[in-house]
Amino acid sequence: MESATVTASRRYPLEREIRVGLCGCGVIGEGVVTTLLRHADIIGERVGAPVRLVAVADKDPARLDIVRAQDPNIALLDDAFEITKRDDVDIVVELIGGIEVADRLVRAALDAKKHVVTANKALLAERGAALFALAKANGCDLYFEAAVAGAIPVIRVIRESLAGDRIRSVRGIINGTSNYILSRMANEGAAFANALKAAQEAGFAEADPTLDVTGGDAGHKLALIAALAFGARVLPSEIPTEGIEEVDPRDIQYARKFGYAIRPLAVAEHLEDDVLDLRVHPALVPLTDSLAHVDGALNAVAIQGEMVGPSFLSGLGAGASPTATSVAGDIIDIARNSLAGGPVRTWHLPSERDQKIQPIADLSSRYYLRFSVRDQSGVLAALSGKLGDSGISIDQLVQDHEGGDAGTASIALLTHHAREGDVRDSLRAIESTHFTTAPTQLIRIVE
Repeated sequence: MESATVTASRRYPLEREIRVGLCGCGVIGEGVVTTLLRHADIIGERVGAPVRLVAVADKDPARLDIVRAQDPNIALLDDAFEITKRDDVDIVVELIGGIEVADRLVRAALDAKKHVVTANKALLAERGAALFALAKANGCDLYFEAAVAGAIPVIRVIRESLAGDRIRSVRGIINGTSNYILSRMANEGAAFANALKAAQEAGFAEADPTLDVTGGDAGHKLALIAALAFGARVLPSEIPTEGIEEVDPRDIQYARKFGYAIRPLAVAEHLEDDVLDLRVHPALVPLTDSLAHVDGALNAVAIQGEMVGPSFLSGLGAGASPTATSVAGDIIDIARNSLAGGPVRTWHLPSERDQKIQPIADLSSRYYLRFSVRDQSGVLAALSGKLGDSGISIDQLVQDHEGGDAGTASIALLTHHAREGDVRDSLRAIESTHFTTAPTQLIRIVE
């Protein structure tokens, strides 16, 4: 019978193995364990050498018990920093989340001359410049495909496939929780609170969904996309961000009447004079646009290149299996590069933060506006007059009587292109009158 050594040498052209240490074994971490163990043969064949999970760290003993049940030979630790000290670890996978502890952990791994794979978009959006510089100084790779859009290879496409082109714009749905909620509202007429509860029951929303529904999660991802696509150093706090909490089922119904769907969008566009248009918000998307048909928890990204034109990527953007697959892809890339003896391919950010971001008040767009008004003569003329005073013209308009209180009505309209600051000024003037009975809804149109 052939020895295991002979069998392995015939299967893999390279004798050296790549050893992985995993920090954090929550939902995504458990998916990574399953992927590396279940697909060990496939991964090894594609790398050209075995890729072995040698250690897992987590503070929760129950999570470690799950790992032990899959492979009793994996070292189990309760301190993630011990992973960075092990001589038998080549690649550290950081999946603990958060910023402060994760930052110290990644720094410890890089200082120990270990390559790092992370899915931590918040960490990279806030501290990425320093971490990439540290990786380069220590001759290490720092990969992060799983940080943006799960299994959709957005990072790889921008960084590699489109590296020879000038990217003009990136826009897409990069938060599956928000998209799932708006889809439930559209398909079932559910109120926001009920759709959110359904998302939590289905496992698409956290117990605390704040970062998802307020747009914060998408803002972190967009900061990374802007850095990759435009070489810009942008902090999430600099990106105009709005969540989906104020979207009402009536807005979805009116949007459909006008020929649009409402989707949670992240937009990045390179304007003239080296100015960036960056924003996260719900938007009316034409039903003729592919993004309008990305339903449920799916993500999608549309990229416009100067030479290649439009590209469209879609798939599951969250969850254990999609994200774990992206983590495994990064491990494979680093393993191949390491075994080939190639130079590190760590991406870096510019040293200076001098990128100008367009103020949202200067955005030129079309707008959807919904007014709740008193149902009396002269209201529509007054609204039109106030809009006209700011140079805002109406493209389409519908008016309905509201249920409930007598004497109220809804007026929903689409404007022609206008400067947002002028639209906001007009709305303030309108709401200072006695005609409106509730704050006006404004949603941007992206075409």
